[in-house]
Amino acid sequence: MWPYDDTRAAVRDVLRLSGAMTFKAAAADLPMGGGKGVIVLPAGSLPPTGPLRTAALEDFGDTVQALEGAYVTAEDVGTAEEDMQTIAGRTRHVSGLDVRRGGSGDPSPWTALGVQEAIEVSLERATGSGDLAGRTVAIAGLGSVGVALAAGCAQAGAHLLAADIDPARRAAAEGLGARWVTPAQALEAEVDVYAPCALGGGLDHETAARAGARIIAGAANNQLADGSVAEVLADRGVLWAPDFVCNAGGIINISVELDGAYDPARARERLATIGHTLRRVFADADAAGTTPLAAARALAHERLRVS
Repeated sequence: MWPYDDTRAAVRDVLRLSGAMTFKAAAADLPMGGGKGVIVLPAGSLPPTGPLRTAALEDFGDTVQALEGAYVTAEDVGTAEEDMQTIAGRTRHVSGLDVRRGGSGDPSPWTALGVQEAIEVSLERATGSGDLAGRTVAIAGLGSVGVALAAGCAQAGAHLLAADIDPARRAAAEGLGARWVTPAQALEAEVDVYAPCALGGGLDHETAARAGARIIAGAANNQLADGSVAEVLADRGVLWAPDFVCNAGGIINISVELDGAYDPARARERLATIGHTLRRVFADADAAGTTPLAAARALAHERLRVS
Protein backbone atom coordinates (compact mmCIF):
# COMPACT_ATOMS: atom_id res chain seq x y z
CA MET A 1 0.00 0.00 0.00
CA TRP A 2 1.76 3.10 -1.26
CA PRO A 3 1.03 6.50 -2.87
CA TYR A 4 1.80 6.80 -6.59
CA ASP A 5 1.66 9.72 -9.01
CA ASP A 6 -0.56 7.69 -11.33
CA THR A 7 -1.47 4.11 -12.20
CA ARG A 8 1.35 3.87 -14.74
CA ALA A 9 3.89 4.46 -11.96
CA ALA A 10 2.19 1.77 -9.90
CA VAL A 11 2.33 -0.72 -12.78
CA ARG A 12 6.03 0.00 -13.35
CA ASP A 13 6.70 -0.51 -9.66
CA VAL A 14 4.77 -3.76 -9.34
CA LEU A 15 6.51 -5.22 -12.40
CA ARG A 16 9.90 -4.21 -11.00
CA LEU A 17 9.06 -5.68 -7.60
CA SER A 18 7.64 -8.91 -9.02
CA GLY A 19 10.80 -9.38 -11.09
CA ALA A 20 12.89 -8.99 -7.95
CA MET A 21 10.66 -11.47 -6.14
CA THR A 22 11.12 -14.00 -8.92
CA PHE A 23 14.90 -13.68 -8.64
CA LYS A 24 14.64 -13.84 -4.84
CA ALA A 25 12.71 -17.13 -4.83
CA ALA A 26 14.95 -18.66 -7.48
CA ALA A 27 18.22 -17.62 -5.82
CA ALA A 28 16.96 -19.07 -2.52
CA ASP A 29 16.16 -22.29 -4.42
CA LEU A 30 12.51 -22.23 -3.36
CA PRO A 31 9.81 -24.12 -5.30
CA MET A 32 7.90 -20.86 -5.77
CA GLY A 33 7.49 -18.21 -8.41
CA GLY A 34 7.55 -14.50 -7.81
CA GLY A 35 4.71 -12.04 -7.62
CA LYS A 36 3.79 -8.70 -6.07
CA GLY A 37 0.62 -6.72 -5.62
CA VAL A 38 0.17 -3.03 -4.92
CA ILE A 39 -2.72 -1.07 -3.46
CA VAL A 40 -2.48 2.35 -5.09
CA LEU A 41 -2.97 5.45 -2.95
CA PRO A 42 -3.23 8.95 -4.48
CA ALA A 43 0.05 10.88 -4.49
CA GLY A 44 0.59 12.80 -1.28
CA SER A 45 -2.20 11.05 0.59
CA LEU A 46 -1.99 9.39 3.97
CA PRO A 47 -2.77 5.69 4.34
CA PRO A 48 -6.50 5.16 4.87
CA THR A 49 -7.86 4.10 8.23
CA GLY A 50 -11.11 2.65 9.49
CA PRO A 51 -13.79 1.58 6.98
CA LEU A 52 -11.85 2.99 4.00
CA ARG A 53 -8.83 0.84 4.80
CA THR A 54 -11.00 -2.21 5.33
CA ALA A 55 -12.72 -1.66 1.99
CA ALA A 56 -9.40 -1.29 0.14
CA LEU A 57 -8.01 -4.45 1.72
CA GLU A 58 -11.17 -6.43 0.99
CA ASP A 59 -11.08 -5.33 -2.65
CA PHE A 60 -7.49 -6.52 -2.83
CA GLY A 61 -8.50 -9.81 -1.21
CA ASP A 62 -11.19 -10.28 -3.87
CA THR A 63 -8.56 -9.76 -6.57
CA VAL A 64 -6.26 -12.32 -4.97
CA GLN A 65 -9.13 -14.81 -4.68
CA ALA A 66 -9.93 -14.39 -8.38
CA LEU A 67 -6.44 -15.67 -9.20
CA GLU A 68 -7.38 -19.03 -7.63
CA GLY A 69 -4.10 -19.62 -5.85
CA ALA A 70 -1.73 -18.48 -8.60
CA TYR A 71 -0.75 -15.65 -6.25
CA VAL A 72 -0.43 -15.74 -2.46
CA THR A 73 -0.15 -12.38 -0.76
CA ALA A 74 1.74 -11.41 2.39
CA GLU A 75 2.56 -8.37 4.49
CA ASP A 76 4.85 -5.78 2.96
CA VAL A 77 5.43 -2.01 2.87
CA GLY A 78 2.37 -0.10 4.07
CA THR A 79 0.57 -3.12 5.52
CA ALA A 80 0.69 -5.01 8.79
CA GLU A 81 -0.27 -8.37 10.24
CA GLU A 82 -3.79 -7.19 11.09
CA ASP A 83 -4.26 -6.18 7.44
CA MET A 84 -3.52 -9.74 6.40
CA GLN A 85 -6.31 -10.87 8.71
CA THR A 86 -8.70 -8.51 6.92
CA ILE A 87 -7.63 -9.85 3.53
CA ALA A 88 -8.04 -13.39 4.83
CA GLY A 89 -11.72 -12.65 5.28
CA ARG A 90 -12.00 -12.62 1.48
CA THR A 91 -9.44 -15.21 0.39
CA ARG A 92 -7.52 -18.13 1.82
CA HIS A 93 -4.53 -17.29 -0.39
CA VAL A 94 -2.78 -15.16 2.22
CA SER A 95 0.30 -15.92 4.31
CA GLY A 96 1.93 -14.33 7.33
CA LEU A 97 -1.16 -14.53 9.53
CA ASP A 98 -0.82 -14.62 13.29
CA VAL A 99 0.97 -17.75 14.51
CA ARG A 100 -2.08 -18.52 16.67
CA ARG A 101 -4.05 -18.83 13.43
CA GLY A 102 -1.53 -21.26 11.96
CA GLY A 103 0.43 -18.63 10.04
CA SER A 104 4.07 -17.59 10.26
CA GLY A 105 3.41 -14.08 11.55
CA ASP A 106 5.21 -10.89 10.62
CA PRO A 107 7.99 -11.73 8.10
CA SER A 108 10.06 -8.64 9.02
CA PRO A 109 12.16 -10.23 11.81
CA TRP A 110 13.02 -13.11 9.48
CA THR A 111 14.05 -10.72 6.72
CA ALA A 112 16.27 -8.93 9.24
CA LEU A 113 17.86 -12.22 10.36
CA GLY A 114 18.66 -13.07 6.75
CA VAL A 115 20.20 -9.66 6.11
CA GLN A 116 22.36 -9.99 9.20
CA GLU A 117 23.55 -13.37 7.90
CA ALA A 118 24.37 -11.70 4.57
CA ILE A 119 26.29 -8.93 6.34
CA GLU A 120 28.36 -11.47 8.25
CA VAL A 121 29.12 -13.46 5.08
CA SER A 122 30.09 -10.25 3.28
CA LEU A 123 32.41 -9.28 6.13
CA GLU A 124 33.91 -12.76 5.99
CA ARG A 125 34.52 -12.30 2.26
CA ALA A 126 35.99 -8.82 2.53
CA THR A 127 37.97 -9.11 5.75
CA GLY A 128 38.39 -12.79 6.59
CA SER A 129 36.08 -12.61 9.61
CA GLY A 130 32.31 -12.39 9.79
CA ASP A 131 32.31 -11.25 13.41
CA LEU A 132 30.23 -8.08 13.85
CA ALA A 133 31.77 -7.20 17.21
CA GLY A 134 33.53 -3.86 16.93
CA ARG A 135 32.35 -3.25 13.36
CA THR A 136 30.41 -0.14 12.41
CA VAL A 137 27.16 -0.55 10.50
CA ALA A 138 25.13 2.32 9.03
CA ILE A 139 21.45 1.41 8.63
CA ALA A 140 19.33 3.62 6.37
CA GLY A 141 15.63 3.04 6.93
CA LEU A 142 14.17 2.16 10.31
CA GLY A 143 10.96 0.43 9.39
CA SER A 144 10.16 -2.92 10.93
CA VAL A 145 13.04 -4.67 9.14
CA GLY A 146 15.58 -1.91 9.76
CA VAL A 147 14.83 -1.76 13.49
CA ALA A 148 15.06 -5.54 13.81
CA LEU A 149 18.36 -5.54 11.91
CA ALA A 150 19.71 -2.75 14.11
CA ALA A 151 18.77 -4.71 17.22
CA GLY A 152 20.47 -7.86 15.92
CA CYS A 153 23.66 -6.05 14.93
CA ALA A 154 23.79 -4.24 18.28
CA GLN A 155 23.37 -7.54 20.11
CA ALA A 156 26.28 -8.93 18.07
CA GLY A 157 28.49 -6.05 19.26
CA ALA A 158 28.39 -3.69 16.29
CA HIS A 159 28.50 0.08 16.55
CA LEU A 160 25.51 1.62 14.79
CA LEU A 161 24.67 4.68 12.75
CA ALA A 162 20.99 5.00 11.95
CA ALA A 163 19.04 7.19 9.54
CA ASP A 164 15.46 7.61 8.43
CA ILE A 165 13.47 10.32 6.69
CA ASP A 166 10.98 10.14 9.59
CA PRO A 167 12.44 11.93 12.64
CA ALA A 168 9.96 10.09 14.88
CA ARG A 169 12.13 7.00 14.51
CA ARG A 170 15.10 8.64 16.17
CA ALA A 171 14.00 7.46 19.62
CA ALA A 172 14.02 3.82 18.51
CA ALA A 173 17.49 4.24 17.05
CA GLU A 174 18.92 5.86 20.14
CA GLY A 175 17.24 3.23 22.29
CA LEU A 176 19.47 0.70 20.54
CA GLY A 177 22.56 2.81 21.14
CA ALA A 178 22.77 4.02 17.54
CA ARG A 179 24.06 7.45 16.55
CA TRP A 180 21.37 9.30 14.62
CA VAL A 181 22.53 10.71 11.28
CA THR A 182 20.95 11.97 8.08
CA PRO A 183 20.40 9.54 5.18
CA ALA A 184 23.20 11.29 3.25
CA GLN A 185 25.57 10.92 6.20
CA ALA A 186 24.72 7.23 6.52
CA LEU A 187 25.57 6.73 2.83
CA GLU A 188 28.84 8.65 2.95
CA ALA A 189 30.14 7.51 6.35
CA GLU A 190 33.38 5.52 6.30
CA VAL A 191 31.92 2.45 7.96
CA ASP A 192 32.36 -1.27 7.55
CA VAL A 193 28.82 -1.86 6.26
CA TYR A 194 26.10 0.31 4.77
CA ALA A 195 22.70 -1.39 5.00
CA PRO A 196 19.96 0.24 2.87
CA CYS A 197 16.63 -0.83 4.37
CA ALA A 198 14.21 1.72 2.92
CA LEU A 199 12.72 1.86 -0.58
CA GLY A 200 14.74 0.84 -3.64
CA GLY A 201 16.61 2.74 -6.31
CA GLY A 202 18.78 4.65 -3.86
CA LEU A 203 22.07 3.68 -5.46
CA ASP A 204 22.65 5.37 -8.81
CA HIS A 205 25.92 6.46 -10.42
CA GLU A 206 26.13 9.59 -8.29
CA THR A 207 25.30 8.05 -4.90
CA ALA A 208 27.38 4.94 -5.58
CA ALA A 209 30.37 7.21 -6.13
CA ARG A 210 29.78 8.77 -2.70
CA ALA A 211 29.27 5.55 -0.74
CA GLY A 212 31.78 5.37 2.10
CA ALA A 213 31.33 1.77 3.21
CA ARG A 214 33.49 -1.17 2.29
CA ILE A 215 30.42 -3.38 2.06
CA ILE A 216 26.82 -2.69 1.07
CA ALA A 217 24.28 -5.28 2.21
CA GLY A 218 20.72 -4.43 3.14
CA ALA A 219 17.05 -5.27 3.03
CA ALA A 220 15.79 -2.79 0.42
CA ASN A 221 14.54 -4.25 -2.86
CA ASN A 222 16.02 -3.09 -6.18
CA GLN A 223 18.74 -1.03 -4.53
CA LEU A 224 20.51 -0.27 -7.81
CA ALA A 225 18.90 2.27 -10.13
CA ASP A 226 20.18 0.09 -13.00
CA GLY A 227 22.56 -2.81 -13.44
CA SER A 228 25.50 -0.63 -14.47
CA VAL A 229 25.73 0.72 -10.90
CA ALA A 230 27.12 -2.68 -9.89
CA GLU A 231 30.15 -1.92 -12.06
CA VAL A 232 30.62 1.47 -10.39
CA LEU A 233 30.67 -0.14 -6.96
CA ALA A 234 33.01 -2.94 -8.07
CA ASP A 235 35.42 -0.47 -9.66
CA ARG A 236 35.56 1.41 -6.34
CA GLY A 237 36.30 -1.80 -4.42
CA VAL A 238 32.92 -1.83 -2.69
CA LEU A 239 31.51 -5.32 -2.12
CA TRP A 240 27.78 -5.19 -2.91
CA ALA A 241 25.69 -8.14 -1.76
CA PRO A 242 22.78 -8.60 -4.20
CA ASP A 243 19.59 -7.45 -2.52
CA PHE A 244 17.42 -10.30 -3.75
CA VAL A 245 19.80 -12.73 -2.04
CA CYS A 246 20.13 -10.74 1.20
CA ASN A 247 16.46 -10.06 1.82
CA ALA A 248 15.03 -13.53 1.17
CA GLY A 249 14.47 -14.31 4.86
CA GLY A 250 10.82 -13.32 4.77
CA ILE A 251 9.89 -15.49 1.80
CA ILE A 252 11.98 -18.36 3.18
CA ASN A 253 9.96 -18.15 6.40
CA ILE A 254 6.71 -18.11 4.42
CA SER A 255 7.86 -21.13 2.39
CA VAL A 256 7.91 -23.11 5.63
CA GLU A 257 4.32 -22.04 6.33
CA LEU A 258 3.24 -23.10 2.84
CA ASP A 259 4.85 -26.53 3.33
CA GLY A 260 2.31 -27.41 6.01
CA ALA A 261 2.31 -26.89 9.76
CA TYR A 262 4.51 -23.88 10.48
CA ASP A 263 7.65 -24.54 12.52
CA PRO A 264 9.97 -21.59 13.32
CA ALA A 265 12.85 -23.99 13.98
CA ARG A 266 12.66 -25.20 10.38
CA ALA A 267 12.51 -21.59 9.20
CA ARG A 268 15.70 -20.77 11.09
CA GLU A 269 17.41 -23.80 9.56
CA ARG A 270 16.38 -22.72 6.06
CA LEU A 271 17.77 -19.22 6.58
CA ALA A 272 21.23 -20.75 6.22
CA THR A 273 20.40 -20.86 2.49
CA ILE A 274 21.13 -17.13 2.33
CA GLY A 275 24.68 -17.53 3.54
CA HIS A 276 25.35 -20.54 1.31
CA THR A 277 23.94 -18.74 -1.73
CA LEU A 278 25.87 -15.55 -1.10
CA ARG A 279 29.15 -17.40 -0.70
CA ARG A 280 28.53 -19.11 -4.04
CA VAL A 281 27.62 -15.79 -5.68
CA PHE A 282 30.85 -14.16 -4.51
CA ALA A 283 32.90 -17.18 -5.62
CA ASP A 284 31.17 -17.30 -9.03
CA ALA A 285 31.73 -13.56 -9.52
CA ASP A 286 35.44 -13.92 -8.82
CA ALA A 287 35.77 -16.96 -11.08
CA ALA A 288 34.00 -15.22 -13.97
CA GLY A 289 35.61 -11.83 -13.40
CA THR A 290 32.18 -10.23 -13.10
CA THR A 291 30.06 -8.48 -10.48
CA PRO A 292 28.04 -10.16 -7.72
CA LEU A 293 24.91 -8.87 -9.45
CA ALA A 294 25.75 -10.69 -12.69
CA ALA A 295 26.68 -13.85 -10.78
CA ALA A 296 23.47 -13.77 -8.73
CA ARG A 297 21.32 -13.23 -11.81
CA ALA A 298 23.07 -16.11 -13.57
CA LEU A 299 22.42 -18.39 -10.59
CA ALA A 300 18.75 -17.36 -10.46
CA HIS A 301 18.33 -17.99 -14.19
CA GLU A 302 20.01 -21.39 -13.82
CA ARG A 303 17.63 -22.41 -11.07
CA LEU A 304 14.63 -21.10 -13.01
CA ARG A 305 15.61 -23.26 -15.99
CA VAL A 306 15.96 -26.34 -13.78
CA SER A 307 12.58 -25.74 -12.17
